[in-house]
Amino acid sequence: MKKKILILVLVVALVASMAVAFAGCNKDKDRFTFGLICLHDENSTYDKNFIDAAKAVAEELNVKLVIKTNIEESSACYDAAVDLVDQGADVIFADSFGHEDHMIRAAKEFADVQFAHATGTKAHTEELANYHNAFASIYEGRYLAGVAAGMKLLEMYPDATAYKMGYVGAFPYAEVVSGYTSFYLGAKSVMPAGKSITMEVQYTSSWYDPDKEGTAALALINNGAQLISQHADSMGAPNVCEEKGIPNVTYNISTKATCEDTYLIGSKINWAPYFKYLIEKTQKGEAVEKDWTGTLTNDAVQVLEFGAGVSDAIKNAVAEAKAEILSGERKVFDTATFTVTKTDSLNTAATVDATGKLTAYQADVHTDPNFQIIPDTQVVENGIFMESKFRSAPYFDVRIDGITEINN
Repeated sequence: MKKKILILVLVVALVASMAVAFAGCNKDKDRFTFGLICLHDENSTYDKNFIDAAKAVAEELNVKLVIKTNIEESSACYDAAVDLVDQGADVIFADSFGHEDHMIRAAKEFADVQFAHATGTKAHTEELANYHNAFASIYEGRYLAGVAAGMKLLEMYPDATAYKMGYVGAFPYAEVVSGYTSFYLGAKSVMPAGKSITMEVQYTSSWYDPDKEGTAALALINNGAQLISQHADSMGAPNVCEEKGIPNVTYNISTKATCEDTYLIGSKINWAPYFKYLIEKTQKGEAVEKDWTGTLTNDAVQVLEFGAGVSDAIKNAVAEAKAEILSGERKVFDTATFTVTKTDSLNTAATVDATGKLTAYQADVHTDPNFQIIPDTQVVENGIFMESKFRSAPYFDVRIDGITEINN
């Protein structure tokens, strides 16, 4: 009899412990879950920027965060998305351009999960209720960083009449072209009459490769660049600039602590506003925008801290330009501020007047199979190239005068 009682007690205890365990699992499952897919890990300044924002928002909103790092732009992205769905993800976000088709595949399969993607171009044509693109008008931040760069060169070489910058780019995509052009236009905007500035761009054919980025920066410096900026994701270029004593303008992170002698300023997309928007909309069961574009106004575009010893004149010039962008008085891609050369193979989608001013441009807004460049949308309105109006991802791919691509 005692044995039966003991067995009964053990069974009751086991059932109770299982109930507690299942209750814990159900509680965790019921908690809103945000999945993040990253091309690299925190060693990449680009991916770290997403990871930091995701962690901050997850903590603020008290949601579960599951991060997948080093996910290639291949079916590995789809597999990662499926695994996140299996883990109970309510929202899944991927951070690299080549993830898009794999995210769309997953979105079609899992209609109850919201999928979103940075730098993507297909949400407005796929028209899936649960698939979205997001980006920001980072060209505004790069323009302001360019203002600081131009002012720095004027201070360093007051007697010069011509200045030269270098830019380390990943690929000759519109996202990179839009960024380096806005940076250049910012620097050009502060040049007094009688002074000019040019810029050379060296591509690495990689989003993250410290060696290639450092080599590209060194080549640009050896070719006469007096200041370097980049759209690449490692410390390769900043470290070379620090070694050579060349001012550097960063992207995504400040290197003030590690490159204290050469760091000038930087810019980044702050993804926290979008992550918060995406999660809260999904929690409420409300529709999420197909193409969300962050700006300086909603703090999605940020100018990073100034480097040590940056003058008040530089700080004031950046503040003035920022105020004018916010008020609408200054437009980054005002066609009156640059000229364009059109040839049989260059800027073929452009309409240019006798003075070289861009009067019309047919941009490739609607992504075609195999990413063929097929112009489909007129994007110049009232003398302004309307970047990010027709989709969130950049489509400014005009090659303007004053900028030379070394290895495109």
